[in-house]
Amino acid sequence: MWGPEGLDEVKAELLGPPEELKGRDVLELGAGAAQCSRWLAGQGARPVALDISHRQLQHALRIGGPFPLVCADAGALPFADASFDLACSAYGALPFVADPRLVLREVRRVLRPGGRLVFSVTHPIRWAFPDEPGPEGLSVAASYFDRTPYVEQDDAGHAVYVEHHRTLGDRVRDVVASGFRLVDLVEPEWPAWNTSEWGGWSPLRGNLIPGTAVFVCVRD
Repeated sequence: MWGPEGLDEVKAELLGPPEELKGRDVLELGAGAAQCSRWLAGQGARPVALDISHRQLQHALRIGGPFPLVCADAGALPFADASFDLACSAYGALPFVADPRLVLREVRRVLRPGGRLVFSVTHPIRWAFPDEPGPEGLSVAASYFDRTPYVEQDDAGHAVYVEHHRTLGDRVRDVVASGFRLVDLVEPEWPAWNTSEWGGWSPLRGNLIPGTAVFVCVRD
């Protein structure tokens, strides 16, 4: 699942036809509890789930799955060049690093020629709106061009959550400058069947503004 809208890889085929995933080496970045890797393994792929959070990978280990879990920084991947056929990330890694090009260049390095990277992030336009699912979330409250990171701190003043805003143009330039060819940019529309609310995502907002951006990139 690429985002809260419910865009399903079975239908979207952004990584390619499901029947062609069998035997492919796939790297999942910012895997969390490795939900995507678990699905990929079910298609016969050989995924590796990577996350910088040991605690998240403990959840993945508890749920289980026939694939390796790797605790590492996405900006310093512990893999040899040309180790993977595909790479994917659903709201993982890239929104949380100050220099996404460092991550993208590392992913390009470990992909084989012709390899594909697909990643989803919060749609950049959503940064201009309050993170509310109701009518109060439909009025612009901040500058789309303000790239100040969103930071949450603990009582001692230490950052415990940081998310970085990049405009749509920033994201495209990051992809191209890192040596990828952008072949598609998917902005999922809110489907009629999805009545869920999650954070700032809701049918009300989803019918008016995009919530997710999915970048489909190729390493030529």
